[in-house]
Amino acid sequence: MTTIPVFSRTHVEAAVSPERALEAVRNAFVAYARGEWTMPPKVYVPAYPAGDFRAMPALGAGHALLKWVTSFPGNPAQGLPTVMGLVLLSDASNGKLLAALDAGAVTALRTGAAAVLAAETLGRDGVAAVIGAGVNGRAAARTFAARGRDVLLYDVDAERARAAATELGARPAARDEALRADVVVTVTPGKEIVFEEGSLRPGQHVSLMGADGPGKAEIAVGEMARIRMFCDDWEQASHNGDLAHAVEASVTREDVTQLGDVLAGSAAGRRNDYEITAFDSTGLAIQDLAIALAALERAGELDVPTIDL
Repeated sequence: MTTIPVFSRTHVEAAVSPERALEAVRNAFVAYARGEWTMPPKVYVPAYPAGDFRAMPALGAGHALLKWVTSFPGNPAQGLPTVMGLVLLSDASNGKLLAALDAGAVTALRTGAAAVLAAETLGRDGVAAVIGAGVNGRAAARTFAARGRDVLLYDVDAERARAAATELGARPAARDEALRADVVVTVTPGKEIVFEEGSLRPGQHVSLMGADGPGKAEIAVGEMARIRMFCDDWEQASHNGDLAHAVEASVTREDVTQLGDVLAGSAAGRRNDYEITAFDSTGLAIQDLAIALAALERAGELDVPTIDL
């Protein structure tokens, strides 16, 4: 019989701070860029138009992970989370199951971490803004705040934005003000374009976190063609992110730089103060593995329930 800890959302959040999540995700990007961690392609199981299921495996640091997670944007209207699921962490030397974690909490932590990591790596100093005050948007705002940055927060639901801003120490802002910020993180359902062609100004950086599946987009193809594009993983983003639409037009692999390559020192990041940069994120299993390992480190310090298998 095997006894494993089961991390609820509360336990994951208690175990991994936003700053620890950012550090863990940074290390995961570098390990993946160096070929030390591996990640088979994400598998989408469509249940459209309501949503989809996703299976995400990864291997690294002597561990293996499988994340089974959903994305159903209409769920909040039914009192349900948009993202639900489970993360399973195993010992890669013998296959032993080590932990199970709430996928929604893991996703929020690594989404916020990746958004801010990209903004800090590719953007300039100045005002930060988050578009979208859902679970993952709040995670991005919380991570910015943990890094000592002033944050503007906008949401189509003004009351939700005000409540989240109060909770996180951010400032609610009008849409136009948020879109003018030096660095912008978009965490929208991806049903509408946020950045039309010609809308980004010199020196801006945007982390595009919402278009993480087929048919979603937060930026116009024409805008991607005129700015410097980065992504989390080319193979995944070119099929399921904002970049998928650009690839259908004229953008090629040579036009896009992976964030991990910048962090590992094998590719250039921002080249001057006037360059416009954008990071297309589709969410990687290596990021989930990084958060799961960080949580497991503190299992003994927390009152995490266990189950026998």
